[in-house]
Amino acid sequence: MSEIRFDVVGLGNAIVDVLSRADDSFLEKWGIHKDAMNLIEEDRAEALTEAAIDPLYTSGGSGANTIAGLASFGAKAAYIGKVSKDELGSQFTREMAATGVPFATTPLESGPATARSIIFVTDDGARSMNTFLGASVLFSKNDVDEETVRSGGILYLEGYLFDREEAKEAFVFASEIARAAGRKVALTLSDRFCVDRHRASFLQLVRNNVDIVFANEEELLSLYQTDNFEEALASLQADTAIAAVTRSEKGSVVIGEGDPITVGAEAVSNVVDTTGAGDQYAAGFLFGISRGLPLATCAHLGHIAAAEVISHFGPRPEKSYKELAEAAGIYA
Repeated sequence: MSEIRFDVVGLGNAIVDVLSRADDSFLEKWGIHKDAMNLIEEDRAEALTEAAIDPLYTSGGSGANTIAGLASFGAKAAYIGKVSKDELGSQFTREMAATGVPFATTPLESGPATARSIIFVTDDGARSMNTFLGASVLFSKNDVDEETVRSGGILYLEGYLFDREEAKEAFVFASEIARAAGRKVALTLSDRFCVDRHRASFLQLVRNNVDIVFANEEELLSLYQTDNFEEALASLQADTAIAAVTRSEKGSVVIGEGDPITVGAEAVSNVVDTTGAGDQYAAGFLFGISRGLPLATCAHLGHIAAAEVISHFGPRPEKSYKELAEAAGIYA
């Protein structure tokens, strides 16, 4: 059996985020679903990039954001994803390296450009994502570094990657490698529209290949096609060993052995941008799991990370999560 060299190995869409301020009238003009992820083609990505006001370019992608957050906690992490051999692909690779996270997936030599997500943030902090998946979904089993997967204590799978059959196969392949090596597998459902598109596949993964599930309330309700939160929570508890369901300002509900646990959110005086909130919650939770901490403490770490990231523009930490955790009396 391979030695564990990484606390968590992430597998997901390698994306560069283009962040811009906007108002509701702008979203209406462009036909953008507010506070959701909208899949777009390359020509619309170019048009929305042109329309963005003073855009901030920063490496993103849900799973990659979580891995960057884990590094901020002091975890050892690695990332697997697909970029193209272009300027944005080089930026993504450089910025992952700057976090201390190995990212060695061979870039695409020709074909679509590196994925980008043009994110419009309104004054209420809501983020409306317009994502051109580009090279990121041209990910296949051949891109899964088997030794890296075996070397991770937890394999973290990003649901957004599911929008192509070859990527689904890579997910299952990677999870089977991890399970065969005695590792844990975690899955984030990513977005309610993503769940709508891939409900059957997600349910199969949750029931057969996954140990830890991350979802927000809307995603959970969509997964089990119900409006009853308690009913959906009970279904999730029957399907997986550990789960964390975020509920914005209500905090999160954690499932493990025994009754579900509710953990309160951290107070935030000024919500600037909710981009990355769920990603960073997952970073804190997974860090706690990797250190064998109680589930309630794992959720507390998740809320600490989420509170930090929504207090500024951008999806990745600006402050050290390790220092914030220690200031809260959590040492790992």
